[in-house]
Amino acid sequence: MLSQISSPDSQATLLPVKKKILLVEDEVLFARAVVKRLQKAGFECEHAESLHDAKLLIKQFEPDMALLDMRLPDGNGLDLLSDMIAKNINVIVMTAFGEVTDAVNAIKLGALDYLKKPIDLEELLLIIQKNEKTTELQTSLAYSRQRDAVINESIQLIGESAAMQSVRQQIGRIAQLSSLSDAVPPTVLITGETGTGKDVVARYLHASCINHDKPFVYIDCASLPAELMESELFGHEKGAFTNAVASRPGLIESAEDGTLFLDEIGELPLGLQAKLLNVLERRMVRRLGSTKERPVLARIIAATNRDLYQMSSEGRFRSDLYYRLNVITMQMPPVRNRGQDILLLANYFRQMTEKRYALPHHEFDASALMAIQHYHWPGNVREMRHQISRAVLMCTQPVISAQALGLPQASQVAVSALGASDAPMTLEDAEKAMLLSALEQARHNVSKAARILGITRMTMRYRMDKHGISSV
Repeated sequence: MLSQISSPDSQATLLPVKKKILLVEDEVLFARAVVKRLQKAGFECEHAESLHDAKLLIKQFEPDMALLDMRLPDGNGLDLLSDMIAKNINVIVMTAFGEVTDAVNAIKLGALDYLKKPIDLEELLLIIQKNEKTTELQTSLAYSRQRDAVINESIQLIGESAAMQSVRQQIGRIAQLSSLSDAVPPTVLITGETGTGKDVVARYLHASCINHDKPFVYIDCASLPAELMESELFGHEKGAFTNAVASRPGLIESAEDGTLFLDEIGELPLGLQAKLLNVLERRMVRRLGSTKERPVLARIIAATNRDLYQMSSEGRFRSDLYYRLNVITMQMPPVRNRGQDILLLANYFRQMTEKRYALPHHEFDASALMAIQHYHWPGNVREMRHQISRAVLMCTQPVISAQALGLPQASQVAVSALGASDAPMTLEDAEKAMLLSALEQARHNVSKAARILGITRMTMRYRMDKHGISSV
């Protein structure tokens, strides 16, 4: 933890907060030595000689940790232990020879550790530091799991198109397989254009499986520094390389029996592809500088916006790794091919932005709906989320127009098409007007008009035939 102090002559400086330790001990000379040593080590320390004094100091001092003697003038330390545990105070008990039973009972009640008297001060300090680090790790882990639980609960797959229904069915089947057997989960490869929501599907799959309360470890293979990539993935032992001052588990190992998500797997260098293949085949990982292998229990999901088959044919991606990853493949459709899902997504992002920033309700007008439906969305869901959020944040009117969306070309066509007449216009009429306007801008070049609207030439032809529009 850090606290901030400031002075008139200097900027705020961050200093570590001292951990508070309460020593409950009736041997005064020993207690003074302990207090002095702990203060020298950077701890804030208070001393109580009895249970009565300790209870008062707990209220006033609010310690993080307590060193608790078992035999005190006014009772047994066990009488105070439960109150300390209830107040989230980490307790280390101190026992004399012949009081081992008390120590065992204390551990059962929730004490972190125990020490036998006589106690060496340096050993005491090491025990305190070890337990302090363990507590911090447990707190961090608990926070991470709470955070992941909240994220998992908020994950949604928006859309009712056939493509999205297929994705949901595949996720349901994979989750079902995981619940039926303790066997190693099959590897899943998620493909699709950038921004289609591959990471959302990976999290949704994790949240749908029986081990959803386990870690979800996200690895962006494209952003890992080349010189640290191997160490980050596989971990290292102390002294494995120049700056390896301590042992550290890799991200693969950190996934435990949860989910390991390898995003942009196509960016992984060939040398590491061979090592990853070995992990997938043998389900074992070995840290750099270690001879010990550790089991890999996590479900492995990989994602890419590249054509791995083509890359493997060109020698840029290992074919054996591609075949090993390609056990179950899920194809994420681009937004432009998701039909009415486009409007569902737009309204979802509008509502989420309004909720996040406590904004009043907005609506899309006809021109905005036309622009949203006919824009090509090259950045897919990611681009749509940012465009809709920006429009909602910047719009001062209750109705969002195509111009407010700021989409190139498609919104301009929508405005010109819908603005040609003040009379009420049906959706069919609006679409026909947009097609005619685009053709006029393109001088009846169908391909160019399709590009203006952000649709394919085939779609343009289909809609022209639907409305009886000739290209001549």
